[in-house]
Amino acid sequence: MSTDTALRTSRGPVRRAERALAPDLARGAMLLIIALANVAGVVFAGEPGLDTTPEGADRALNFTLFELVHARGYPVFAVMFGYGLVQLARRQDASGATPKQVRSVLLRRNLWLVAFGFAHATLLYYGDFLGAYGIVGIVMTLVLLRRGDKFHRTALVLWALSAVEVLVIGAIVVSGIGGSGGSAPLPSSHVDSLAAPDYLASMLDRLGEWPMHTLTVLPFIVITWLGMWAARRRVLEEPARHKTLLKWTAVLGLGVAIAGGLPAALTGAGWLHVDESAAGLMMMLHGASGMFAGPGYVAVFGLIAMRVNRPGPVVGALSALGRRSLSGYLFQSVAWLVLLAPFTLALGDRFGSPTVTGLIIAVTVWLMTVSIARLLDKRDQAGPAEVVLRRLTYGPRA
Repeated sequence: MSTDTALRTSRGPVRRAERALAPDLARGAMLLIIALANVAGVVFAGEPGLDTTPEGADRALNFTLFELVHARGYPVFAVMFGYGLVQLARRQDASGATPKQVRSVLLRRNLWLVAFGFAHATLLYYGDFLGAYGIVGIVMTLVLLRRGDKFHRTALVLWALSAVEVLVIGAIVVSGIGGSGGSAPLPSSHVDSLAAPDYLASMLDRLGEWPMHTLTVLPFIVITWLGMWAARRRVLEEPARHKTLLKWTAVLGLGVAIAGGLPAALTGAGWLHVDESAAGLMMMLHGASGMFAGPGYVAVFGLIAMRVNRPGPVVGALSALGRRSLSGYLFQSVAWLVLLAPFTLALGDRFGSPTVTGLIIAVTVWLMTVSIARLLDKRDQAGPAEVVLRRLTYGPRA
């Protein structure tokens, strides 16, 4: 079947009335967490972004970033990506599209996400996730989408094994803290493109950094698979029916993430001193436990959505941004390049504490995207990036 025929026989993008509140609310709110995490990396030209010699308020900010932000935002979007893939396929199925046509739409969309990711990383920001989403989406479409419930329960087994891994690493970290001496900083990798002296040099650096970054985040297919499992049960479309599941997921998911992030948070704040080996294990624990924040945060927004009968201004604005999350994400990268790059305004080093300055900029940029999304929503207009992706996926009629 030709592409033109597939476009004519498969339906277009999701309509406003078909959207569930919880996924959009989660995406819009969690873009703030993404902004806070990314801006810290840009300011300190490292991953994760960290002031290794914090003083005063910076200590509390470092602590909060490691507990709630670093490695705890992207798992939310990974869960939502897997959830959205099932939703998209379900809508195509309901419209009468054949499995082949559904697969064609999903593959086309994910291939374009890879292209978006390459352009995003080359032009704006090395820490792109769009390319990895696209690659994972292709694998999920070809390997996981049409599997039965029994097969998809494998995702729960993998998460149980991950929980055991967190417990084991946590036990090793706790047992080693008492006998650890020294004052080694938490390990952080330098990012050349974020410290490049001019735009061309930064772009060349990003061309080398993006492939490796994409490869390192591909394992989050385990996280997206959980989103796919949840979507098959309509957990977020029918939160009242899954209230108990959402409560336990929120408590356990965020509990594991916060507990697992505590040693790194205390060390990053300068309140705990350990040697280099212990610091490395703490970061391993921090990353492994961070994936549990994904379902934890999503469950919280599912519970919130369950209590919202009619979205007010705040929920409405956050949901509007959630419906335009791709545009909001790309807007942030433009802002970091203009406001924080060494060869542009370089605001991070101009006003005392880089940590405080970066976080103020992150919140301001996020609030701008919320306001713009709300304005577009009132005009019933999609975000510009969403318009382009839909047109490329579904054709001119989108």
